[in-house]
Amino acid sequence: MSTTYTPRMQTKYAQEVAPALMKKFGYSTIMQCPRLVKICLNQGVKGSVADKKLIDIAVDEMSNISGQKAIATMSKKDISNFKLRKNMPIGAKVTLRSKKMYEFLDRFVSVSLPRVRDFKGINDKAFDGRGNYTVGITEQIIFPEIDIDKLPRISGMDITFVTTAKTNEEAYELLKELGMPFKNLNVKNN
Repeated sequence: MSTTYTPRMQTKYAQEVAPALMKKFGYSTIMQCPRLVKICLNQGVKGSVADKKLIDIAVDEMSNISGQKAIATMSKKDISNFKLRKNMPIGAKVTLRSKKMYEFLDRFVSVSLPRVRDFKGINDKAFDGRGNYTVGITEQIIFPEIDIDKLPRISGMDITFVTTAKTNEEAYELLKELGMPFKNLNVKNN
């Protein structure tokens, strides 16, 4: 007998979030409901031009945090002031979809964000006008997968939540219903 695994956040979206959004915005069908498409984690590595090992460390960290293999990002052009050549590794990134995306969101909201020092909620002004939200993390040590004793340096990352929402208000409501702890409870539509 095989049972299929469904992440807790995916079940929450289907049973609680989608009906709440349909009621709030007056959608006639479930397909009009905004949903999470992917989560992109991106980290620029300072000093990677001089020390190539920093890229390998960043890729390992991102892979541990996300549960999926991260890749190194390459520079697009030469910049002589930074001693940067085209196609040099300068960061790490990973894109999560479907089950891994929901698992990461669950861990991020319930475990990692509460570990932020002096946490009062995340900024509700970081929407891009097309339904996407980006949050900057200043220290990667908020993730329990990172061993603080083995870190050569503390670095941050950007986490982007890509949704099918058409407006900032729809995206805000979607993420709020999924459990994102926003500071303010009102958002203006751009």
